[in-house]
Amino acid sequence: MNYARSSAPALPDFFFNILLTVGVILNALGLFSLIMEPDGALYATIAKTVAESGDFVNLIVEDRDWLDKPHFPFWVAAISYKIFGINSFAYKFPAFLFFLGSVWYTYQFALLAYSRLVAQISALVMLTALHLVISNNDVRAEPYLTAQVIGAVFHFFRLYRSDRPLDLVLGAFWTGMALMTKGPFVVVPIGAGLFFHIVLTGQWREFWKLRWYVAIILSLVFCLPELYTLYLQFDLHPEKVVFGKTGNSGIRFFFWDSQFGRFFNTGPIKGSGEKTFFLHTTLWAFAPWALLLYAAVGRALLRLIGRMSYLPEYVSLGSGLMTFLLFSLSGFQLPHYLNIVFPFYAVLTAHFLTTLRNNVTHRRWLRTIQIQYLLLLVIVGGLIWYFRPQPMAGAIIWAVLVTVVTGVLARGRWLPALVGWAVGSSVLALGFYNLFLYPHLMPYQAGGEAAFYINEHNTPEQPGGMRLAGMYVEDQYSFEFYLKQRAYYWRTKADLKAVADKEPVWILTSPTHLDTLRQDGWQVAPIGTFQFFHVTKLTGEFLNHQTRTQALKPKVLAEVRSKP
Repeated sequence: MNYARSSAPALPDFFFNILLTVGVILNALGLFSLIMEPDGALYATIAKTVAESGDFVNLIVEDRDWLDKPHFPFWVAAISYKIFGINSFAYKFPAFLFFLGSVWYTYQFALLAYSRLVAQISALVMLTALHLVISNNDVRAEPYLTAQVIGAVFHFFRLYRSDRPLDLVLGAFWTGMALMTKGPFVVVPIGAGLFFHIVLTGQWREFWKLRWYVAIILSLVFCLPELYTLYLQFDLHPEKVVFGKTGNSGIRFFFWDSQFGRFFNTGPIKGSGEKTFFLHTTLWAFAPWALLLYAAVGRALLRLIGRMSYLPEYVSLGSGLMTFLLFSLSGFQLPHYLNIVFPFYAVLTAHFLTTLRNNVTHRRWLRTIQIQYLLLLVIVGGLIWYFRPQPMAGAIIWAVLVTVVTGVLARGRWLPALVGWAVGSSVLALGFYNLFLYPHLMPYQAGGEAAFYINEHNTPEQPGGMRLAGMYVEDQYSFEFYLKQRAYYWRTKADLKAVADKEPVWILTSPTHLDTLRQDGWQVAPIGTFQFFHVTKLTGEFLNHQTRTQALKPKVLAEVRSKP
């Protein structure tokens, strides 16, 4: 095949290593910050229960069996808790290591078919794409899954090229881990690209080779721990109530309801998708590289339609497009779903940049990225003034310092300059997010703040001894995660009364629910009030320091005892 490859030299090692180091530090900034509600705190709490109980089979939420996500991320986080203790760092650190693995695999995958320059830029794109950095702070399953998908694709593509048995085993291993992280749909990003490549290169005989069927079997073998635990928790216990009914099969949920049931919106967990969601979501989620990505995909498709040689491999295009289409057609659409195809987007973007030949085009793209930097600088400056993070002077110094350093480093030839300004824009915006915006949001997670208060004040030395503590008609998992004693969930007045009849208890609830208890004759003694805001759904009213108090909802920690 006549591949279009870049003849441009690689980025200088000193320049590349500086940007690489900055990218790693940028993603590590959130390791010690608090865990964000709702999903991150929920997953951290599930793993906490696994670690404290030593039960790696049953996933439990609020003392009830939980059937939604596979086990792998919870197992890894629980093991990390065993090593580092139960804290924010221990929850985020293994996910961060997996993310770094995805960067390394992206670099190695690019080297299989492209130049070292493409591999370098691909790694930098991975380290600075907006939603990847955010996901290393607000950790869910995606950092694990991103590494598993690109790891499997790398080994299977190298198996296709060189027929090395070790690649068959490692590709199947990562596929099995991906299955235990997200479920059967992962075969799309893992297999679609290689399928595309084989079809478009006319290598039809490849489909009949035994190695691919062995890979499928091995992948299922590596997935057996997940299937076995689902069988033990649910299939052996049809009496358990999940989704409001008994007779639940964990294995059926894994293979059908959790994936196809969501896609067709026929499962027990439903969503409402909008077909263009990921088209516009990519614009900010893959920033500052999104415009380049759209241009890269557009050119690749036009060249493919025109039967012109352009891409050295079609794995990136196939996996990226097919997964994008699958998500777009699904009833479930969340921005972090896209993270797993960012390695393929990174390679397509890097290849596009290195194949530009016209000096006018060079200047236009460089100016575009510089203008994008200026827009981000205006946005960050506006947020500093509008939001007023503390210390405000530190945020201003950060914006000025990053701009000056970027201007000094991003000089010379157009491509290093463009890459420098793109990385600089990510450091500017996401450094502000991790250092100033995010830490200023966390005190508005009332559950976590109440837990810290209880940890300090609810001690055996206080009059009457320690109190049982929990939430009444509330659902804030940061409370349970950060609480150093057992957290209770009292969903009804009858549940609360059964405990409060025997001794006073501490509850976190809304003023309305507290007033209802008081009106019913309960003994109520407020202890503290904590301000709550759903920090993953920011609004202009909340961001504006002058109107922020209007957006807050108070949560009250009180000692209560049922009426005599």
